[in-house]
Amino acid sequence: MSPKSQNPCDRQPETDTAYDAVIVGAGFAGMYMLHCLRTLGLSARVFEAGGDVGGTWYWNRYPGARCDIESMQYSYSFSDEIDQEWSWSERYSPQPEILAYANHVADRFNLRRDITFDTCVTDATFDESAKRWTVETDRGDTVTAQFCIMAVGCLSAANMPPFEGIDDFDGPVYHTGQWPQDGVDFSGLRVGVIGTGSSAIQSIPIIAQQAASLTVFQRTASYTVPAWNAKMDPAYEQSIKADYPEFRAKARARPTGFYFPFNMKPALDATPEERNAKYEEFWARGGLPFLGAFGDLLFEKDANDTVAKFARDKIRGIVKDPAVADLLCPDNVFGCKRLCVDTGYYETFNQPHVTLVDVSKNPIERFTNKGVVTDGTEYELDAVVCATGFAAMTGSFDRIRITGRNGLTLAEKWRAGPRTYLGLSTAGFPNLFMITGPGSPSVLANMIPSIEQHVDWMMDCIAHMRDVGAATIEPETAYEDNWVEHVNEVSKVSLRSTCSSWYVGANIPGHPRVFMPYIGGFPIYVNRCNDVLANGFEGFTLDGAVETNAPPKVRWTERWCAELDLEVITPAMIAAGRVPVV
Repeated sequence: MSPKSQNPCDRQPETDTAYDAVIVGAGFAGMYMLHCLRTLGLSARVFEAGGDVGGTWYWNRYPGARCDIESMQYSYSFSDEIDQEWSWSERYSPQPEILAYANHVADRFNLRRDITFDTCVTDATFDESAKRWTVETDRGDTVTAQFCIMAVGCLSAANMPPFEGIDDFDGPVYHTGQWPQDGVDFSGLRVGVIGTGSSAIQSIPIIAQQAASLTVFQRTASYTVPAWNAKMDPAYEQSIKADYPEFRAKARARPTGFYFPFNMKPALDATPEERNAKYEEFWARGGLPFLGAFGDLLFEKDANDTVAKFARDKIRGIVKDPAVADLLCPDNVFGCKRLCVDTGYYETFNQPHVTLVDVSKNPIERFTNKGVVTDGTEYELDAVVCATGFAAMTGSFDRIRITGRNGLTLAEKWRAGPRTYLGLSTAGFPNLFMITGPGSPSVLANMIPSIEQHVDWMMDCIAHMRDVGAATIEPETAYEDNWVEHVNEVSKVSLRSTCSSWYVGANIPGHPRVFMPYIGGFPIYVNRCNDVLANGFEGFTLDGAVETNAPPKVRWTERWCAELDLEVITPAMIAAGRVPVV
């Protein structure tokens, strides 16, 4: 990892500097955007709240943090050299290795010289007369740019519930999304973990190995499938590297943006014996692809009931105490919330020093100096871990005062839920781009291909604006309204729209209940973006263009001409909006 040039506390604020673009965030999205802007010869400044690159993988250092997409598919695809020179050690990459990969990319392209670390953007304001954005930070920086690009991440605003008395607790309180860089040693401590979502499911088995006692406070049980993680098979790695572009193309043709075996046959057409055999086959493979056992699991409730029963039977077969097993068995739709991937999660509850506390009916009342109180019982603890998730999709936008035309703030416009055109931008905010914003596949697809596709589209847009002399680009309200309606309508086809999850903001009190990601499938979305570009940025208004009839040139998005994988997606399914997703 290359050291930063100076201590952030010592640097002088940057003022009166004009850039072509300001990027907020130096995760995988911000880094790739910076690299592409440089390729076009444009100047850019990146502001990053963390102390280095990596985004979610910089902050989420909790024990057991690991990607749930296989390593060979969770990586950039824009550089053949990086594809060949980087090797992953495991089937599912652990956080330290993904962070090392991010640092490797930053070093390889000397990205840090244009990134200002340990700095939070506080305000971004569009100047209508100058047609430029003014961006301010908590370090006193004030810079301007033609483009403001939000690379803030979908899961980066940690949700810390306002527990009564939390400041009175004598021990440390950690959030999995804001983990100390030096790690935490729980040896010999009485530890409480609040939450049983993905980060808890990954961290609980590790914490249990250290702690003298572990108390897990569960509001809602989660389904999780074993990862069966293992060391990377060199022969498998080499077979993919031998034709990486072709493998990437196959992945992009899948609704999820990553490749895995998928059985399109309906579960309800199989006999109980055939269904069970197929579930066992996919369970043995492990991971998110388990949802590919049958093609109707997220569309037909009766089909979903069969896989939910299979999963609950697995839990009861692992957890020895029937009462604990019952608490760990979800009673909702399998896969309605993002399916979790684990290593030894259920087995952990067989250990005598691990206790599961149900807080679904009697929530945590308060913290005391000694611990946590629920249902009148005080649980004495030495340390508490809040695995309470994030204000997903919109939380990072909420932390910045973003002001567009006529003094309208983004928070006000999105008061009833986020509104975007293609998840790329929003009407009333010219030249404001969002990488994997609400209304795009984002969290329902492989995140890095989603990032690259968005950035490449933006680059063709910015290059076209330069070609025709346009000063601003902005979605038209009618097209934005149609897209928001489409995103909502498509979501109703899937059982995922039937439960309270962070996909709809249900984990944050007071948030509007709107299904935020686009569930129609990655290749269908890509083709829609391509059509908009090919039709002269249909649905967008370009202001100040000299050559108004000049057709857009396809430079970056050429590799995103997605062909549907017809083994998985049929024309009839597309017409019905029934696209299988993980």
